[in-house]
Amino acid sequence: MHSRGDEFGIDKADEDELMVLDAVDRFLESEVRPYVRKLEDEDIYPSDIVEKMKEMGLFGCTISSTFGGLGMSTSSYAKVIERISRVWMSVAGIINSHLIMASAVERHGTPDQKQTWLPRFATGEYRGGLGLTEPDCGTDLQAIRTTAVRDGDHYVVNGAKTWITNSGYGNTIALLVKTDSKTEPRHKGMSLFIAEKGPGFTVTRKLKKLGYRGIDTCELLFQDYRIPAACLIGRVEGRGLQQVLSGLELGRINVAARGVGLARAALEDAVEYSQVRATFGKPICEHQAIQLKLGEMATRLEAARLLVEAAARAYDRGQRCDMEAGMAKYFATEAAMENALESMRIHGAYGYSKEYNVERIFRDAPLLLIFEGTNELQRIIIAKQLIERQRATRKR
Repeated sequence: MHSRGDEFGIDKADEDELMVLDAVDRFLESEVRPYVRKLEDEDIYPSDIVEKMKEMGLFGCTISSTFGGLGMSTSSYAKVIERISRVWMSVAGIINSHLIMASAVERHGTPDQKQTWLPRFATGEYRGGLGLTEPDCGTDLQAIRTTAVRDGDHYVVNGAKTWITNSGYGNTIALLVKTDSKTEPRHKGMSLFIAEKGPGFTVTRKLKKLGYRGIDTCELLFQDYRIPAACLIGRVEGRGLQQVLSGLELGRINVAARGVGLARAALEDAVEYSQVRATFGKPICEHQAIQLKLGEMATRLEAARLLVEAAARAYDRGQRCDMEAGMAKYFATEAAMENALESMRIHGAYGYSKEYNVERIFRDAPLLLIFEGTNELQRIIIAKQLIERQRATRKR
């Protein structure tokens, strides 16, 4: 079990990181934890929490300090996300896709685009996420149908997007479209824009979900939506898919860190409850059957945490890390699901009750297996990278 500030080897972290993480801990305990149950149960967007996050600079976690962000390393960012998810995972989602959008601009945008958007992203003035998924297209992004046709100094966008996080209360999204629907390979006809809400950009409905409640996940419709050509990231068509995929490594590390947070919360709740609940004259933590579960849960948590740290460090070094991010995302999210189920079993009937947090953890965990690339896809990515890297080694 880890005490506060102990995960990811945090005892060796520098003073600035410790100060940020301590501030995050205090924020979560005072501004989030007391309100989670009501907001989550009634599916209420946490507007007050978001405003506090803006004040803390959390919308600029990974944005360079040159543009007004906190300039966190990915390793530090993962620790922030673990902490947030341990208390309420939905809050982590409010900054994740927003920061992937910001990463696309910081990595691929023109100097003018960086100066225009990144400072506003960092403050939360411009806030949003990724407009990728469509009603008939998820994992296979090359199958998107939303189009953008050049018309003078603008593009005219038509199409639909779904499952778009932060699109209800946010005002901006990184919008993936087809600027050339006929070219082959298909990815050469895909482009990425920073799209602000305006005429022709409509939020058609908020989606109801099993878990991950409170956060806005919506369907979008674009009908002759005009977007300035200056909003094309990099000002060059045909690079959208590559720009998106480079950001998804960061997104998968984020999702993996969320898995660690949920796995940790499930374990901590189970350990606490097992010392209070008694059967056959002694606390259930003294029964071997419960001890076996706790031992497995703790080991999963530590293994997941180490995989996330390895992926985050690889990302910080600038290395290609789709395999490491895939491993972390796959294992940590499965650990969250398994720990949630085992925690529910340890809680017995109370685990099925709204009186305890474990039922929320159990509803939140399945989403992690699906989004930012399904876990089935992660295993394929891992296998392909294993083969590719071995072949590269043989050629040396």
